[in-house]
Amino acid sequence: MTLSVHLFPCLNDNYGLLIRDDASGRVATIDTPDADGILTELDRLGWGTLDMILNTHWHADHTGGNTALKDGTGCEIVGPAEVARVAPLDRTVSGGDVVHLGQTALQVTHTPGHTLGHIVYRSVADGEAFVGDTLFALGCGRLFEGTPQQMWDSLQALAGWPPETRVWCAHEYTAANARFALSLDDRPEMRTHAEAVFAARARGEATVPTTIAVEKAFNPFLRAADAADFAARRAAKDGFRG
Repeated sequence: MTLSVHLFPCLNDNYGLLIRDDASGRVATIDTPDADGILTELDRLGWGTLDMILNTHWHADHTGGNTALKDGTGCEIVGPAEVARVAPLDRTVSGGDVVHLGQTALQVTHTPGHTLGHIVYRSVADGEAFVGDTLFALGCGRLFEGTPQQMWDSLQALAGWPPETRVWCAHEYTAANARFALSLDDRPEMRTHAEAVFAARARGEATVPTTIAVEKAFNPFLRAADAADFAARRAAKDGFRG
């Protein structure tokens, strides 16, 4: 099986993500940060119509285009129940469910922390994961609704995936995350990794996707000793101004 993934910047620091099951030609967007941008990219790629929206959580920069895309394409909207309080939702899914996009099977994992109903999608066969605001390159989502223990457990679930899994997150926060990581980690290899991030951003390049292996090696939240250590690091990051 082959799943094509197309990343593009939108809004202030969001990424749009279009995915295509190459066997069937069926296309989905991971969240809907910018309906016009999604349709423009879809047309530019020549991928045809939009078949499905896969929401990760309810925040407006992830669901704001649901209505316009539903009205314009008739696509099916799939996501956690919490989405329905702010935007259209056709099918509710939760942890343990599987969503099929053509021949691509996307496993759903419940990852509470950023929001209580947050979910992520992963194609095991293709080694691709779409993690919304749970995990970022060198970072993780703020705890708007969940507890540190919930987010720690969610991150540990993702850390258990195969190391080569490509992780597609929803924002370009990596340079700021790298500065925080350097405040906790003085290893030469951490400095080398951070400098590569800074150089990529200076060239205008995306730092997404990352991999589970890279995040386990350098992400300060995945490197925390336990939930209490994670909580301390998350609180420190919330107040970090470096």
